[in-house]
Amino acid sequence: MGRLSRRAFALAALSTLTTASGSASASAATPRHPRAVREMRGVWIASVANRDWPSKSGLTAKEQKAELVAHLDRAVADRLNAVFLQVRPTADALWPSPYEPWSQYLTGTQGKSPGWNPLATAVREAHKRGLELHAWFNPYRISNQSDPAKLVASHPARQHPEWVVTYGGKLYYNPGMPEVRAFVQDAILDAVERYAVDAVHFDDYFYPYPVAGQTFDDDAAYDQYGGGFAGRADWRRDNIDKLVLETAARIQEIRPGTRFGISPFGVWRNAATDPLGSSTRAGVQSYDDNYADTRKWVQEGWIDYLVPQLYWNVGFAAADYAKLLPWWAEVARGSRTKLYLGEALYKAGDPAQPAAWQDPAELSRHLTLAKDHPEVRGHVFFAAKEVAADPIGAMARVVADHYQQPARPPR
Repeated sequence: MGRLSRRAFALAALSTLTTASGSASASAATPRHPRAVREMRGVWIASVANRDWPSKSGLTAKEQKAELVAHLDRAVADRLNAVFLQVRPTADALWPSPYEPWSQYLTGTQGKSPGWNPLATAVREAHKRGLELHAWFNPYRISNQSDPAKLVASHPARQHPEWVVTYGGKLYYNPGMPEVRAFVQDAILDAVERYAVDAVHFDDYFYPYPVAGQTFDDDAAYDQYGGGFAGRADWRRDNIDKLVLETAARIQEIRPGTRFGISPFGVWRNAATDPLGSSTRAGVQSYDDNYADTRKWVQEGWIDYLVPQLYWNVGFAAADYAKLLPWWAEVARGSRTKLYLGEALYKAGDPAQPAAWQDPAELSRHLTLAKDHPEVRGHVFFAAKEVAADPIGAMARVVADHYQQPARPPR
């Protein structure tokens, strides 16, 4: 995308985005009613591979709904205020989509109706409980296996094999093809048009994470569309920029006020790679490996919120939470994009993790550190299974230390 057209997309996205700020302070006549607390307190509910929900494929509709409602009730009990429900895990759908098949994670068979509408129910039940429902979509992942023949015959990836790249034992849509980008947006925005979701949410999978010894084969698309760029990396980043800007603009056209947020890998670039980067030594850098210029999206105000996945403990040598937190706060300073932090609850009590994660207070320390940075407007916990099980009481400690009073999400 040229500079002028990119600016046009940005202006289109920004012109209709909600800009209301926090609630008005209590009047002098009612001093006993302080300003309501506004912070994001969210939890991801992952459906891919039946990670969080449904707990396994093939449950009855009644059992699936009961499990979903239990996750919502637990969020309320922990005084959370938003759930991030994965509704398009692998180029499929948790609603009756005209674009993509029903998800195999519901029934065990891709394309088979589960006999109910999970997304519609989730929106209704979340709102009934005062929870926001952020619909979580994975843009480009088609399948966690590499054989297109295992997809349902009607799958768009089988109808358009030229859209597909096999890489790392998985199938992906090619982000460099304009027709793919348009289709992905159409599939996602169908849910926005049908259901009153509070936000559209993307995770960290844009171009796939590197796999040693393998090449993501987008030669044909690069030959056709990459001529105006200094190199393939710049072209790939531009493809993801276009996805972000176009999606933001189309969300507002369809359902004004619906927010758009992204949860990228927690390191943009290491300082050794770029002096603007963080004081980290991470093996992955989203700018270079996922071709996602997350820092730019924040500073340009292209999206409503960002949730970098800061999935490391305080003091971790390669990526110290205590160093990444102020780096991201500085990135967000002065931007219209709200900053929330992704928290690795799943590591708490895992014996394979460093000793810091055996301490139930580790996550609570993260929230304490964040209070010194007003740019941080809340936290989102990965993921619902661990919120429910809480094996060493790390979530209970967060609630006791920080969530004694309810809070409303930021506007």
